[in-house]
Amino acid sequence: MNDVTGSGQPEATIAMAGTLDPSGLDLLFEQARTHNVWTDRPVDDGLLKQVHDLMKMAPTSMNMCPARIVFVKTDAAKERLKPALVSGNVEKTMTAPVTAIIGHDLAAWEHLPRLFPYKDMRGMFRENPEMATEAAFRNGSMQGGYFILAARALGLDCGPMSGFDNAAVDREFFADSSVRSNFLCNLGYGSREGTYKRAPRFAFDEVCEIL
Repeated sequence: MNDVTGSGQPEATIAMAGTLDPSGLDLLFEQARTHNVWTDRPVDDGLLKQVHDLMKMAPTSMNMCPARIVFVKTDAAKERLKPALVSGNVEKTMTAPVTAIIGHDLAAWEHLPRLFPYKDMRGMFRENPEMATEAAFRNGSMQGGYFILAARALGLDCGPMSGFDNAAVDREFFADSSVRSNFLCNLGYGSREGTYKRAPRFAFDEVCEIL
């Protein structure tokens, strides 16, 4: 039996599905774009919960799940975020129905007895803070990627971005915690206005090698 769950334990009863059809691939990758202009259609809180509940099912090391997300929706919350943004990101963020602050918890390893109950792995992180920080950032970044795909799969458009003062965001939204911000992702129902022509990508042979 193979471990197909990322849990560290084998499961024999899961039947894997086939591939997505072209429309599904278009939704997630081929036709999906980074959006800068938004319609005024609101995003329901229940949909944000669905995005998280889909994202959390994708794998992380030892199921550590370090991502922590603040959904900035209200005008008051947006005003708290605004001073941390570079000038080019202000308008598209203030007009987005939601801005997700994607962060990661440097102390995520403390939850391993709950999330990875098969063996106590806390010691390796407790004794090595650098490893704990690296693991939180790596796996939180992975979950940030899953977040974008989950949002697209549920019909939302995304505008992921850097271009902000991480330290300022951490002071404002994650004060007195072990959470650190990684990137921002505007969410809503985008307009094709303001999207750039698709930029070039590398060809397979330029960046990949099969050994």
